[in-house]
Amino acid sequence: MIEIVVVLRVEDAVLDFLSVLTDPDPGAGPAAVVLADRGDVLPLPAGTPPAERLALLAPYVRSAEEDAVSPGPDALAGLIRRAADGHSARVWTHSPADNRRSRGRVGRDTALACARLTDAARDAAVPVLTVRHAVGYSPFLQFVSDLDRPLDRAQIAAKLDFVNDAAPGLLDTPSPEFMVQTPRIPAAERFFGADPTERERLFALLASLGDEAAAVTDPWEFATSPYEARRLDATAAWVRRHCPPGGKPLVEVGACEGALTARLAADGFSVYATEPNPHFRDRLDAAQRDTGAVQIGTEDLAELAKDGPEGAAYLLVEMLYYGQDLALLDDLPTGLLFLALEPEALEARLRPWLAASAVWHVVEETRLVAPRVEPVCGGRAYLSKRGSVGLVLRRTGG
Repeated sequence: MIEIVVVLRVEDAVLDFLSVLTDPDPGAGPAAVVLADRGDVLPLPAGTPPAERLALLAPYVRSAEEDAVSPGPDALAGLIRRAADGHSARVWTHSPADNRRSRGRVGRDTALACARLTDAARDAAVPVLTVRHAVGYSPFLQFVSDLDRPLDRAQIAAKLDFVNDAAPGLLDTPSPEFMVQTPRIPAAERFFGADPTERERLFALLASLGDEAAAVTDPWEFATSPYEARRLDATAAWVRRHCPPGGKPLVEVGACEGALTARLAADGFSVYATEPNPHFRDRLDAAQRDTGAVQIGTEDLAELAKDGPEGAAYLLVEMLYYGQDLALLDDLPTGLLFLALEPEALEARLRPWLAASAVWHVVEETRLVAPRVEPVCGGRAYLSKRGSVGLVLRRTGG
């Protein structure tokens, strides 16, 4: 049996997988580190003392280079096959939900690579593989782990020495992707396994936008989360209080797969729902195709500000997190806006803009839903949902 650690960069092997590479068991077998960024395999022969193993890794530490990426499942499968060298193997890699997306991709791609090798084992002599992901640094999620390994003082000292002596440039790099600080040097290394569905949901959950987030249906679990159901129901009721059905359409910006759209249509509203992402938009269209109450567009906020349809109101619900230019809101063809955000984002992002605005004034501010801690991804992890605050804005002089 060989232990194979697949990481983006070599320091990751020491930060999150030291217990794997320095197993004190005299009978421990060989190990290997696959460096995804270099496309290379570093063999660590059986019987090599821990200090010597770390010394073999140290020359491969690089500066914080932002171009370090996963080479993809096919390339990783070849590297893992090479590292295994015909042995059965245990593979250890990053979490698919690592908030540093470069590491998350390596974790996801490694699991895909191992699945392909396992499938090939039915017809050829290739390793049969098990895969564990490191919890690692996880500022947004708490994980239910399957294997926890507290480090002793000697292991901690070895880990700190490696960081200080081999990777000092990573202690003060300005790159948040590669900076090594206290929370990224765990004193207990925790690991979990994940089936394909769980793995894909974890990967999508930590994506903010784009095709990664859309890799699975309902990545933010609007259909199953009690918190999200309360938030969406409260949002629909809030809209009804200020803007009864029967008039011009509501324009919902960034409708995703239509969790709110469906509620508004059921309440008797006509809705123009826009969604730039084609995967989300296809699911939105499939869900609303037969209702007759919903039209679907492709526009983003900038396009709507330039040439959007006139609406009874524009709804920007939980979508102003991504650096959009708030000045675009002044050009939306409506006299009424519904904005909803987490409280912290509202204070940091909307409050200063509103204080300086001569175009909009606040009609109402209301808490739509209180914070709640919830499990996600089938209970593999849990996180705090931070609550949602709604603002109704009316155009000044309108």
